[in-house]
Amino acid sequence: MLPMSLHPLIGHQEARNRLARAARAGKLPQVLLLTGAPGVGKQRLALWLAQLVLCQNRDQEPCGTCRPCHLVAGLSHPDVHWIVPISRPKASDTDKQVEEAAEAIAQAMAERRAEPLYQVADGMATHSLASVRLLQRRAALTPVEGGPRVFILGEADRLIAQESSQEAANALLKLLEEPPAGSLFVLTTVEARRLLPTMRSRAVPLRLGRLTDAEVGGFLKAHLKPAPSSRELEERVSLAEGSIGAALRADDEAGKAQQAAQQWLEAVLAGPGPSFERALKQTPWAARGEFTAMLDALAETLGEAARGTLGQPVRRTVPKALLRYRDPDPLLKAMEHVADAREAAWGNVNPQVLLAVLGEELAEVL
Repeated sequence: MLPMSLHPLIGHQEARNRLARAARAGKLPQVLLLTGAPGVGKQRLALWLAQLVLCQNRDQEPCGTCRPCHLVAGLSHPDVHWIVPISRPKASDTDKQVEEAAEAIAQAMAERRAEPLYQVADGMATHSLASVRLLQRRAALTPVEGGPRVFILGEADRLIAQESSQEAANALLKLLEEPPAGSLFVLTTVEARRLLPTMRSRAVPLRLGRLTDAEVGGFLKAHLKPAPSSRELEERVSLAEGSIGAALRADDEAGKAQQAAQQWLEAVLAGPGPSFERALKQTPWAARGEFTAMLDALAETLGEAARGTLGQPVRRTVPKALLRYRDPDPLLKAMEHVADAREAAWGNVNPQVLLAVLGEELAEVL
């Protein structure tokens, strides 16, 4: 069976037009930083841009029919290097670490060829120094096809938390300061501030907005199997908030995170005893993965409660105690504390301590 190709890029027409004009005028920056909400298509746009610069027909859009376009769509172009977060290599030898990183990324690409729909990287996956060294080695090679080379670093913010070291991020910075001729680097992240300031200064930012409900709904109708019912489609589109990735997230995983967030909020609202008890139940090693998914769901729940204070419909289950507010300020302050905890979770912080501190902070504002 032939591998599947990438699904069409949805939306972001203004950003595509700007990039196409710059590319055709020879003014495309060598280092781009794409930002935007999770799942809105940042990495997919990066691959679209790779098709554009490699396409044999110089137009405003990739033709989709020439050999380079086919190779990029099949994630098999030898001069397009898509580096995604992976588990940290276990080998102690530097060269073997790079080999492990190459194998892990190759496996990730094989999985995406087989299932090209949006996939959330594992919470424990990261860009270790081995991945950056792999990127450096590939950047030093001669182009296989003799044309431009494109390097895509998805979720580039995962470079920073390296056992309290910024070694991987600093190693990448050296490459971005003097990118090889004929190369294009595209970094993606939810928020630019998650990257080192020195790294941000080397890149030209481009923020992608959320998609329309019609765009999200149209994509789900065309590509979701089995096809959702009209009611399910409407619910998914409503909860997605302009993100195809959010609409495609596995229901069981999203449900677990939402349930954990509900239980945590109820514990906080019940007093310091239940809140501290819940913090102690948090497994110490799960600083990412399920824990960060719970924090994201917590922020979403607080956001829904804030919507309710403004007279807007609440689209997901919210603890009744949060619906008593007539002013969104306490809820917005709580969201700020959650956002701080979310960033701290990427560092070398014990999740039990982090959750206990967060509980105290939320208790003060709620």
